[in-house]
Amino acid sequence: MTVTTYQVEGMTCGHCVSSVTAEVGKVAGVSEVQVDLASKAVTVTSAAPLDDALVLAAVTEAGYELAGRTDKVMLAQAGGSCCGSGGCH
Repeated sequence: MTVTTYQVEGMTCGHCVSSVTAEVGKVAGVSEVQVDLASKAVTVTSAAPLDDALVLAAVTEAGYELAGRTDKVMLAQAGGSCCGSGGCH
């Protein structure tokens, strides 16, 4: 599993959050999208690493600008943590 956090510019309200969540959620392989309006962070969980161009296209389709990727973490399948023990996160 891969968790990637992107910075998105232009979001100002709950409608913005909904739009970005919906469009990014349509990207093949995405299993979860969490948007934090205050920090402008969009955290995307996927089964495998995503092509950033697909996320860029989804954010653009929603009407916003992808400012960059700030974090990418690979999680082991067993236990949902990086070490597989389930206790480190």
